[in-house]
Amino acid sequence: MARALMFQGTGSDVGKSLLVAGLARAFTLRGLKVRPFKPQNMSNNAAVTADGGEIGRAQALQARAARVPLSVHMNPVLLKPQGETGAQVVVQGRVHATAKAAAYQGMKPSLLPFVLESFDLLKAEADLVLVEGAGSASEVNLRAGDIANMGFARTADVPVVVIGDIDRGGVIASLVGTKTVIDAADAALIAGFIVNRFRGDPSLFSAGMDLIARQTGWAALGLVPHFADAIHLPAEDALALSAPPAPKPGARIKICVPILPHISNFDDLDPLDAEPSVEVRRIRPHETLPVDTDLVLLIGSKATIADLAALRAQGLHHDILAFARRGGHVMGLCGGYQMLGETIADPEGIEGDAKIARGLGLLKVHTVLSPDKRLVEVEGVAQGEPFAGYEMHMGVTAGTDAQRPFAVLSDGHPDGARSTSGRVSGTYVHGLFASDAFRSGLLSSLGGAPSQAAYEQGVEETLDRLAAHLAAHLDLDRLLSLAK
Repeated sequence: MARALMFQGTGSDVGKSLLVAGLARAFTLRGLKVRPFKPQNMSNNAAVTADGGEIGRAQALQARAARVPLSVHMNPVLLKPQGETGAQVVVQGRVHATAKAAAYQGMKPSLLPFVLESFDLLKAEADLVLVEGAGSASEVNLRAGDIANMGFARTADVPVVVIGDIDRGGVIASLVGTKTVIDAADAALIAGFIVNRFRGDPSLFSAGMDLIARQTGWAALGLVPHFADAIHLPAEDALALSAPPAPKPGARIKICVPILPHISNFDDLDPLDAEPSVEVRRIRPHETLPVDTDLVLLIGSKATIADLAALRAQGLHHDILAFARRGGHVMGLCGGYQMLGETIADPEGIEGDAKIARGLGLLKVHTVLSPDKRLVEVEGVAQGEPFAGYEMHMGVTAGTDAQRPFAVLSDGHPDGARSTSGRVSGTYVHGLFASDAFRSGLLSSLGGAPSQAAYEQGVEETLDRLAAHLAAHLDLDRLLSLAK
């Protein structure tokens, strides 16, 4: 049976996911069989597993770092917020229920057996399981019935390392405060702490590390400098969308993406962001479409009808329709594809009350939402170029423009639709832009130079650099000795 070590944080977005990914690669390079595990995750950025389930995108990256196939057991409980109906509760890769926050609190104890089963299955095939907590270890108001942090650690008897983020300020108070508010039996499981995202001279914080160690009684396991190359790895949290993009003075192509309230699978943008010649402009509420836009890209949504209404409320639909009338290129992925059609029907109330919504009408297709969820990895050819990706959607889309498919899958089935002009297109395939040949062809069709980037290779190289970064600033042998 494998040893296990859990990494919890003093709050959300302190770098837990990235540290686990880096450690997964570092220990894998040492020859260990490593498996990532997150008992409960909340994210609309998900990945499809080979067996037709789904897990959080962070665990997909961690599995990649460990060089193992994705498994639904790496993230047995995934919460996907979807608007007025609450959150979709995905258990071991399949939709289990839909619940609002209060109802989910009552549901958690019934999910613990699934969590423990998945954990045991991973331990049976690994030398080391790296467990990631969720949110904050100090959320004692949610401690009863907890399956994500100390509740899991206590039940499974897994030692814990707590991570604090110095970049946001108050790291001493957040770590010492965590020790102060949590239950004594929970605190006894904590073996040490890591301070993450340090900038500057590390000697200036040596007294701070000593103070935290004295006040908590926990071992100081490392001060990790900010890892700037993290921008080259897929982000899990929608908070990443709020960060201003790095300036690109040499960009020749502007791709504009409306940021809607229930946006999902936004890692589709990462390969485009990585292109030096492409500026991916996030269009915020009440912003207008820039006059020099080359492509409007509508990406995935966990509540398509609600996001379509938000698009109209912003008035941005007028800009998009005018842009299309002038001959502009418009593309929709998954929920964005559904929005481009003439109607979206929700007869069973998947997203709330049963209704039919009027789409943007840029594609002559109609969508009917249904409870059946398609989760599958796919390959195919689109615009003459090969691609690999995945489908993750509820609903069927058909109509005149679907007779001109966007792509043909490797099994011969058509996907998506194109307008008669070819300037408006939609597809259910996520991950398209990570395929270098397809991305290069797209940029050429927009008047830019063909891509010279190798996106997937870049991710691999970044994971190797992250592993080396952590190995230089953390004692890997000591972390391994703490695992139980």
